[in-house]
Amino acid sequence: MKHFDIAVIGAGPAGANFARLADSESHKILVIHNEGYEKPCGGLLSPDAARALAAYDLTLPAEILASPQIFAVRVIDLESGLCKRYPRHYLNMKRSAFDAWLRSFIPPQVTVVRGKCVKITDSENVFSIRLANGEIYTADKIVGADGASSLVRRTFFPECKCRRYTAIQQQFRAKNGNAFYSCIYDAKTSPACSWILFKDSVMTFGGAFSPAHSRKSFEEQKQRLIGKGIVCAEDFSNPIKTEACEVLCPAQKGFCMGNDRIFLIGEAAGFISPSSFEGISYALLSAEALAQAFESEKPKEKYFLLTEKLRLKLRIKAIKCDILSSPFLREGIMRSGITAIKSRSTQSLNPKNEITTERNFS
Repeated sequence: MKHFDIAVIGAGPAGANFARLADSESHKILVIHNEGYEKPCGGLLSPDAARALAAYDLTLPAEILASPQIFAVRVIDLESGLCKRYPRHYLNMKRSAFDAWLRSFIPPQVTVVRGKCVKITDSENVFSIRLANGEIYTADKIVGADGASSLVRRTFFPECKCRRYTAIQQQFRAKNGNAFYSCIYDAKTSPACSWILFKDSVMTFGGAFSPAHSRKSFEEQKQRLIGKGIVCAEDFSNPIKTEACEVLCPAQKGFCMGNDRIFLIGEAAGFISPSSFEGISYALLSAEALAQAFESEKPKEKYFLLTEKLRLKLRIKAIKCDILSSPFLREGIMRSGITAIKSRSTQSLNPKNEITTERNFS
């Protein structure tokens, strides 16, 4: 049975970045990577995440990027019938390739084990970590980087509650030439947002739904999009892939940082935008904060201090989420045209070409 100073559960952006930045010369570090699992994700790299990578002197290889690149988001409100474009810049990328690329920077002295962690127990100040294949490792400290359904959080902090949705995505062969990134609001089927995005020849439709009857709501929203003429029925025919996962939506509370021996980073800690569900930037930055905190004599207190700005930013995002989730407030903002891109098109939204205008489509 191998023993480590720190065991990192999860090797997504949070776990990989922590393992890359932590002092692996002073600490014996284990990373457990559930290799067969790919998180359902839009795979868009936000400006904040791009800035974090630039600060690390990391540049994305071309093979990680997908087409098209995104300079604006088309916001569609099914209730009011409004549709407007807003300037946003995201790097469109292949998420699994991005995660693998980030893991490639983990130092060779860090032990990376491929397998699914199924149980963690704490006995006499030593953690025992059991994998699905029966292997057992021990560690003095645990870092939970295992996402919204974090085993670490559920095991040791069951009292830490956070609003949760079920994210469902389907992929289809792209049949439309206008590959525009869209954000969809539909109060009849979801309290959150949905999205349509394109990667090369594949169209992805996904959204966050209340856990009860999430698949029914997902299918109903698809029919409403067809009925409004935003997509053709043909566009949603013969899905290539269907996937789902739990996603957190933190409010003013809901963050769980851990304690003196257990630390949570990324979405496991509640670090994810409640308005857009963007989590890569928060995964990178919280992992960096914890790596720095381990250099302190009091890592728990240091980690809490270093993530203060992240928590404040997410609390502001929670207010934005509440505003956008209100049909009345959202319609008022969209009608005002504040920060919207004025369309030069004379065509309206229809299932033949998906061209967006400032006019109603209802």
